[in-house]
Amino acid sequence: MNSLIDLLSQKTALTSKTVSNILKLLEEGSTIPFIARYRKEMTGGATDEQLREFENIYGYSKKLLERKEEVGRLISERAEFSNELRTLLNGASTLQEVEDIYRPFKEKKNTRASVAIASGLEPLADLLESGRLELDEFTKRADSFVKGSVSTREDAIKGAQDIVAERYSDDARERDYWRRQIQEYSSFEIKAAKGMKEEGLFAKLAGKTEKISSIPSHRYLAIMRGVAEKELSVKISMDTDRVENTIARYRIPKHAKSSQSLLLSAYLDGFKRLLFPSLEREIHTMVKEKADTQAINTFGKNLTQLLGSPPVTKRVILGVDPAYRTGCKLAVVDENGTYMDHAVIFPTPPQSDFEKSAQVIKKLSQRYGFNAVAIGNGTGSRETQEFFAKLNRDEGMNLTYTVVSEAGASVYSASKIAQEEYPQLDVTIRGAISIAQRLRDPMAALVKIDPKSLGVGQYQHDVDQKLLEKKLGSVTEDLVNRIGVDPNSASVSLLSYVAGVGTKVARAIVEYREQSGAFKAKQELLKVKGLGAKAYEQCAGFFRIREGRSVLDNTGVHPESYEAANELMKRYELSAITKDQLPKISQELGIGEATLADIVAELRKPGFDPRETLPPIMFRSDLTDIKELREGSIVSGVVRNIADFGAFVDIGLKNDGLIHISQMSDKRISHPLEVLSVNQQLSRIRVIEVDGVKGKVGLSLKDIVI
Repeated sequence: MNSLIDLLSQKTALTSKTVSNILKLLEEGSTIPFIARYRKEMTGGATDEQLREFENIYGYSKKLLERKEEVGRLISERAEFSNELRTLLNGASTLQEVEDIYRPFKEKKNTRASVAIASGLEPLADLLESGRLELDEFTKRADSFVKGSVSTREDAIKGAQDIVAERYSDDARERDYWRRQIQEYSSFEIKAAKGMKEEGLFAKLAGKTEKISSIPSHRYLAIMRGVAEKELSVKISMDTDRVENTIARYRIPKHAKSSQSLLLSAYLDGFKRLLFPSLEREIHTMVKEKADTQAINTFGKNLTQLLGSPPVTKRVILGVDPAYRTGCKLAVVDENGTYMDHAVIFPTPPQSDFEKSAQVIKKLSQRYGFNAVAIGNGTGSRETQEFFAKLNRDEGMNLTYTVVSEAGASVYSASKIAQEEYPQLDVTIRGAISIAQRLRDPMAALVKIDPKSLGVGQYQHDVDQKLLEKKLGSVTEDLVNRIGVDPNSASVSLLSYVAGVGTKVARAIVEYREQSGAFKAKQELLKVKGLGAKAYEQCAGFFRIREGRSVLDNTGVHPESYEAANELMKRYELSAITKDQLPKISQELGIGEATLADIVAELRKPGFDPRETLPPIMFRSDLTDIKELREGSIVSGVVRNIADFGAFVDIGLKNDGLIHISQMSDKRISHPLEVLSVNQQLSRIRVIEVDGVKGKVGLSLKDIVI
């Protein structure tokens, strides 16, 4: 364990004591949100994101130590485990290094070298590698190996060269050197394959050359998608003259005689036939892993921003799922997001029935008094917006609306969750409810949907799916616990993300409140079937009971600190406590300073929702016409999705406009997330390009204050 702690300390820059504390907490079954929020004194105040990274490093480090031990044992069984080799293995800091060290000792079947070794040609290969014989002398020496399966002198020499070639390709130092050379100096050459479509998505990539060291992650994923669809081919280019010169200069012994021509030929064969193809596969794997990590991290940040968007409170909302032939489905939800009523209207082609559609909207408005409209951004969204703009203009209804991404609405409406929530309703109405509820409370509504279906990703179907699911799960869990959840109103889906709960206990919580009524105190959670002491310890601090018996139950103060919190309220005026007083008060109450600071912050704002500090959702009463746009026009909009290369912004058109990363700031930025976030409201955006035929608009934020 000590070696693991030392390794983790080196890789994380955390003290051995902090590393030991975190490992102990994890082994005890503590969750990342709980450790980040309620064990700050033990972790040095590490955030949930830092702890997730620690968890990843821990998993890798554990694998590394286990593999080192296994490789050491395997080498000892098959060869002499020299001190030099042991030192090399102990110093390996990556799994790749360990595999390079082990490679020469792996059992090989049916290679040209293994056949030559079986034919007794290894001594001849040793002689060739020494380089101390002239060419004539070496070829004569080869005659003594002509026996059995070795028919001729040429067969003996070729077999010896095959052995030398494989030794070279297995050499750990050579592999490391050429791997680094390829990564730093080589390029991907992309060419059109037989299946290339001239006007297709991948046509612009054909004929390009991308440096391996600097290829953008999103471009590599795009290229490899083109390869998978048989429209592109890709290979790594290598300067063969440089390879030959390097091997001749540094690998051939300085004292080598004329047999070095055979030796050089063997090394070059080892490079071209064995080493380079192997490294080419490795490089693709490494670049793919890097691209996956970048895409997954971007997806995770987008998801955090999407789920963390501000809720629309104190409004009755009309959700609209637009369509053409089948009509626009409507659903009304109250101020708490509870479904109230539904209808269908046909304001879009082919019926374009404005009169009857307007009557339906007026009746629903009179009955429920909705004062916000959420319109899905799918098929027919543009025409639906035009309908509501006309209602406002011609009928004086003053219905402000906003366009909501409906990504995943159809997935939700047909899901088991939706069937359980609204068993009597048609799937199309469930979709409209989802659109309304994701405006009311994005987090509560969107946790019911597979994150990959939410439309904020980048090549999400091309990346490692296990890593993606793990990342999205942890992102959702961390955000849900940061904001807090009301056990009296939350759905099973939302409750399942609370630390220590899970789906089974979440269902039990809902069943308990339906049978026994609302929770009045966090302590009552212990009455829920399956929610034991450990689960309660993990989850209790993240629940918010809005109308409970104690104000503490509507805060993020953990029940384990209730006694200290009550003493604090008795002795001090919360608003008067300063940062300088915290050390003294923490000693007085017997709690850590970090914990005390959190308690003070929570008691000053009971029931505080961090999303309340974000800018409110932008509503419209009219819409933009692409025909009216010109270069230089100033528009407003909402960021819908962020990729490595730019951001897609809803400016009231059928298609989102694009702000390329080069148009985001007057200063150089490395990623769009440095300046923009999903669902961010942009009041001033400059139009720099309008393509009326394709319906595309280029946008810029340069020289504009966001």
